[in-house]
Amino acid sequence: MAYTDIDDPTAFFQTAIYTGNGGTQSITNTGNSDLQPDWVWIKKRSGAASHILTDSVRGVTKNLFSDKDEAEETISTRITAFNSDGFSLGAEGNVNASSTTYVGWQWKAGTSFTNDASSTSVGSIDSAGSVSTAAGFSIVTFTGNSGGIAHGLGQKPDMVIIKPRNVSGSWIVTHKGLGAEMQDYYVFLDTTAAKATSNDIWGGEPTTTTFSVSSSLIDSANYVAYCFAEKQGYSKIGSYTGNGNADGSFVYTGFKPAWIIFKRLATNDWFIVDNKIHDFNKAESDSKMLRPNLANAEQANNTVDLLSNGFKARNANDAYNASGSTYIYMAFAEQPFVTSTGVPATAR
Repeated sequence: MAYTDIDDPTAFFQTAIYTGNGGTQSITNTGNSDLQPDWVWIKKRSGAASHILTDSVRGVTKNLFSDKDEAEETISTRITAFNSDGFSLGAEGNVNASSTTYVGWQWKAGTSFTNDASSTSVGSIDSAGSVSTAAGFSIVTFTGNSGGIAHGLGQKPDMVIIKPRNVSGSWIVTHKGLGAEMQDYYVFLDTTAAKATSNDIWGGEPTTTTFSVSSSLIDSANYVAYCFAEKQGYSKIGSYTGNGNADGSFVYTGFKPAWIIFKRLATNDWFIVDNKIHDFNKAESDSKMLRPNLANAEQANNTVDLLSNGFKARNANDAYNASGSTYIYMAFAEQPFVTSTGVPATAR
């Protein structure tokens, strides 16, 4: 059996950290592969500001905010282009204020698709988007109604995030760690709310071709969905149980993590840790994390260690590691634990 599906994760995911200049600038990635992003998520690190999420399907000027339920904004002075190996910025302060530090997380999909449901008999709602079956990631746009939507992944998604674009409404998440049937539960990305039983939000269990929504969504609203499926050695989507002490639970991913998002299924914040703003083997004050449901500046990370083959909780705080509590997560790789040719990852 192959050790990994993807030897170089930087072909599909990269993190860029940069300092704003108050004018215009282009941010170039530093990974082993060039990456033209299809989804860019920017957050000011050194001060409070909303998370800015833009993708190639909706258009480079179309902004959503993970910490808000607001409708999409059209702003031409934030992200101005997705480049062959990074992205370009205008002067707007949430992404490029002078002497201000930022982080930009980037994912590549890359193959455009449309689905006319009546012609293909795949789902019942027309959709369009961009997909990478190799990386298990797709961006899908559709108009809300009851029915199935093609996701393009070629396998059942393990996590789906949807957001109305032209009207206000929360970010709704389903995840395989929520329960035996993903269709039965949801959490919100933009709030601290606990896991809830689905009130007909999902129209059925995701399949290898579609995810389904219910008429409880806003009828005729425009939506975007971000869909993810695990790929060995590159991404891991699952859950862990806290043990309530500083020698916390170890989560095996099969790779050295570059980025992790996680949330307790009780009422707590979401958290993001990455390998650029998380500075290894240094004091807590030098290692940082961010919360996607809050506009807050980065905070000290005494929470998670990123290891060569997974991650480990290092705090008994209920938000990260309460005894007996369940936490869901999604992680992407810096390097597989062992490449397809048998080369092992270096230790932290």
